[in-house]
Amino acid sequence: MPPTSDPRLAGQPAAPRPTADTTAADRTAREFEAMALGALLQPMFEGLGKGGMFGGGAGEEMWRPMLVNEFARAIAEDGGLGIADAVRTHMIAMQEQRG
Repeated sequence: MPPTSDPRLAGQPAAPRPTADTTAADRTAREFEAMALGALLQPMFEGLGKGGMFGGGAGEEMWRPMLVNEFARAIAEDGGLGIADAVRTHMIAMQEQRG
């Protein structure tokens, strides 16, 4: 059998490859966690009714989803629930398998 340049084909362990861009993976994982948290927080704010801390009206209805998204983003940036860590780990593993 002729020698091969791919160590995996020769039965030898492959040399470690450089991992994917972890900065992009971190950002994407945090954004995903913020989106998931927003979906979890939204029903909480729907039950508040109009007029609460913002005085009610059409403006409150229009801006409330943005407020919920910012709460979710802030929670995710401050460590969140750990969703981002799991998502990042899986993203990097998938990229390494694909590579």
